[in-house]
Amino acid sequence: MDWKQRLAVLAAALWWGSLCAIGFLAVPLLFANASSPAVAGSLAGKLFSAESWVGLGCGLVLLMGARQRDGTATMDWASGAVVYVLLGMLAALLQEFAIAPHILARQDLRFWHTAGTAAFAVQWLCALVVLWKLSRPGSS
Repeated sequence: MDWKQRLAVLAAALWWGSLCAIGFLAVPLLFANASSPAVAGSLAGKLFSAESWVGLGCGLVLLMGARQRDGTATMDWASGAVVYVLLGMLAALLQEFAIAPHILARQDLRFWHTAGTAAFAVQWLCALVVLWKLSRPGSS
């Protein structure tokens, strides 16, 4: 495994790990311990926004590492990992620029929180699939 492949696995691990840390640890702890749900929600929104940017950055690293300058693939993307990278990045963009503004404006909170949860779940699943595909034996 060369350095580009290792960097890709590291980016996928950072992406999935940060989603786990935010979604399953930090945000639940905020709501359990903050002085009010409004304070917890405000902080959670900032964490989700930061997570969207982490996901986009990791996705870019994965896409840039997928090709060499001569256009040949450095990784076996035939396994479909690139589709999951792009889908996860799309979910992050939707969460940041389509869903979050509606939540901040307090418009139909139930619907937009459900949409945000779905976008987060899509990112989590996509990052997991990418990490799984890139870290399996023989994926180089």
